[in-house]
Amino acid sequence: MSERDRLPAEGVRLIVMGVSGCGKSHIGQQLAAQLEAEFIDGDDYHGEENVAKMARGIPLDDDDRHGWLARLAELIEDARCEKRSLVLACSSLKRRYRDQLRGGDDALGFVFLDGSRELLLERLEARQDHFFRGASMLDSQLATLEAPNGEEERLYQVDISASPDELVVQLDARIRAQSHTVVDA
Repeated sequence: MSERDRLPAEGVRLIVMGVSGCGKSHIGQQLAAQLEAEFIDGDDYHGEENVAKMARGIPLDDDDRHGWLARLAELIEDARCEKRSLVLACSSLKRRYRDQLRGGDDALGFVFLDGSRELLLERLEARQDHFFRGASMLDSQLATLEAPNGEEERLYQVDISASPDELVVQLDARIRAQSHTVVDA
């Protein structure tokens, strides 16, 4: 592995974001393995009330998300302080949510998995045993989504119509290149 291919000694911390059905957990796990990073699925940190609400088809509001996002920001800050690489799957639908997560690490990067409503709905309908399913929940998330276009300097946006393997290879190369550009600057 060349010097340019190595990640910075302080590690990288990334949020894999997008609406439900975009592949955050799947791509996040693969990307974490490629980057030799810890993987955390943000959904695992939702409280029972949030999970029950979503299972009933009721979208979460900002109050529901606040404590959850605060806990995720703590996990990000812990990784930063310990100089660990971390990939965290989290919808991060609004800019203020991303800002709250950035409170744990101002160098936090975002991988935005973008796709058409049709493809997202197809994936959601194929899910088994997941609390988040259905067109009404997807439409709620799409309405809430504030795409991060032009917002973050460490933004890696990809179209989910490509295969997960292709996306991970593409993201790995872009993240490593960006990490060295930032470190070398």
